[in-house]
Amino acid sequence: MTTTPSARAVSQYATTTGNLTARIALHDHGTNPQGWFAWLDERLPLAGDVLEVGAGTGKLWSQVDHRGRGLRLTLTDFSAAMCARLREVSGARVERCDASQLPFADASFDTVVANHMLYHLDDPPAALREFARVLRPGGRIAVAVNGNDHLAELNALAVAIGRPDLVLGFRQNDFTAETGPGYVADSFTGVAVEPYPCDLAVPAVEPVLAYLASMADEPLTPAQRSAARDLVQARIDAEGSFRVSKQTVLITASR
Repeated sequence: MTTTPSARAVSQYATTTGNLTARIALHDHGTNPQGWFAWLDERLPLAGDVLEVGAGTGKLWSQVDHRGRGLRLTLTDFSAAMCARLREVSGARVERCDASQLPFADASFDTVVANHMLYHLDDPPAALREFARVLRPGGRIAVAVNGNDHLAELNALAVAIGRPDLVLGFRQNDFTAETGPGYVADSFTGVAVEPYPCDLAVPAVEPVLAYLASMADEPLTPAQRSAARDLVQARIDAEGSFRVSKQTVLITASR
């Protein structure tokens, strides 16, 4: 059994992009007409040399026109599978590396983005110190993270079918919307927090089942899958959709 946040991340992401893709797809059912990446596009402090750490599949850059804005974009991830996807982002430099040991010189970037990744690390403060190191004086950081109540209904569903290991925070560290601003303030100034106003209204069972499967190191049993299907379908039949609450914030600060 994996026992640390980084070991969990390796088991989930090192050889596949499928788990992350299934989770992103669930969020296509957001109640905010402005999707997450478009919302970020209006708020990220993008300028000059931009680094995204833990960039995953590079989905953000399908919304943000980095080339049209003249940004010099560098993308990193620890996962070889993710880096293969990132190399499809036009004009981006891609480096496979650990977030706590960035292979860049001091003061190399104007912006560092960490989108939903710091909770996967064993030592988030070490990564934040690295972010500060590679930023130029006056450079900006943007960190997206979830709160303790994020996706509470999915967590309850996991417990109800006998799979508490599928709860979102299982084997993640304590970097959350509640604690994150304090962590960021240890290495940066002018910390600001803005919530993203959105929940989920999922109209069908399959996206929920795909999300649960993406969280599992051990596959759901047929009985667990059937139980989840019945619970979700009952909610859809009664309410028109399976409603899930979100709690996501964007933390920004200066070097």
